[in-house]
Amino acid sequence: MACAAILFAVACSDPVKSKLVGTWKSKNGETQLKISNKKFALDSDITLAEDYFLKGDTIFTSFEGNEPYTKFVVQKLDDRNLKLLSPDSLVMEFTR
Repeated sequence: MACAAILFAVACSDPVKSKLVGTWKSKNGETQLKISNKKFALDSDITLAEDYFLKGDTIFTSFEGNEPYTKFVVQKLDDRNLKLLSPDSLVMEFTR
């Protein structure tokens, strides 16, 4: 029974979200991105961050749930690198 519960929990977890969580720095060192389980902060303190949710390979952010959402497309994600396409169609590359 315990093994089934563990397997169910692992199967239902979101591997993309778990890889996103953390502090990222742009490759040029000018921008810092902080992502928690519920907040997305680009160049600001995590306490002033926006709420976000994932749908496929897109991160939708909003301040306190207000629309319209800001969209960031995840182009590449691994343990050390993150490549986002910003709403302005600029590619932003981050490392841990």
